[in-house]
Amino acid sequence: MRLRCAVLDDYQGVATASADWSVLEDEVEVVALREHLEGEEALAAALAGYDIVVTLRERVPFPGSLIARLPRLRLLVASGMRNSVIDYTAAEAHGVTVCGTASSSTPPVELTWALLLGLARGIVQESEALRSGGPWQSTVGADLHGQRLGLLGLGKIGSRVARIGLAFGMRVSAWSRNLTGERAEEVGVEPAASKEDLLATSDFVSVHLALGERTRGLVGAAELALMKPTAYLVNTSRAAIVDQDALLAALREGRIAGAGIDVFDLEPLPASHPMRTAPRLLATPHLGYVSRANYATYYGQAVEDIQAYLAGSLVRRLP
Repeated sequence: MRLRCAVLDDYQGVATASADWSVLEDEVEVVALREHLEGEEALAAALAGYDIVVTLRERVPFPGSLIARLPRLRLLVASGMRNSVIDYTAAEAHGVTVCGTASSSTPPVELTWALLLGLARGIVQESEALRSGGPWQSTVGADLHGQRLGLLGLGKIGSRVARIGLAFGMRVSAWSRNLTGERAEEVGVEPAASKEDLLATSDFVSVHLALGERTRGLVGAAELALMKPTAYLVNTSRAAIVDQDALLAALREGRIAGAGIDVFDLEPLPASHPMRTAPRLLATPHLGYVSRANYATYYGQAVEDIQAYLAGSLVRRLP
């Protein structure tokens, strides 16, 4: 009897076309699930008959309580080599192997700039007006050259965003708790004296930090109040780093010029969620890592992980 493999959250219906799954067909039946399963009850019911589960990024939490309700589960493959929503201790206790895949930082870097440029030049508003017979020019774009780009985080993604900002002729500064002068000099940016200083002096602020206890709620009402009324905030990192209610209030009251957001407290975003109708907001449905090349890597290496598991020689085991 073949093992059964569920591929979660295949929203675009491309999972099985993004890699060659045929190498598994003699031993594994692969089923791609296009609809998001919300909540432990729905997940436990839908996945009870599967031996292998492939999940993208951190879309679906796998706490110990869920893993305990999946007695057939033996292999969990998550895209990327870091996942904070899997209970690894519970997985080990229940005999579940967890493996990961490579993940490119290029797509989120590119999306960050798509959002930043879209905000600066009013791309969506102007395009919609042109296509609907609206006014011919209704916005005055914000310049990038000579303006300050402030980065919260200067890791793999933040440093690449910084170099693009420098290419635009922007003044780039960065802050994080662990940022050293040497690291800032290496990338060619100015280290901000403090988080508060970075927020108060930047014309564009972009978030590139990992989510943890020290970064959860890092940008709240007090921090947003420091920003210039002409400044823009971009977050393609993790939703919980920026207090969502505080951001909504700042956008509604016009205390910042706008925000570009790709990550949300609830995903998929409910139809009635206030982020869907907030003013001054350019929002995308968590597309940061969604690209053809990245999907080819995710699903291609998921197939490799499954092949290795079946052969008894694990690759890319997590954590």
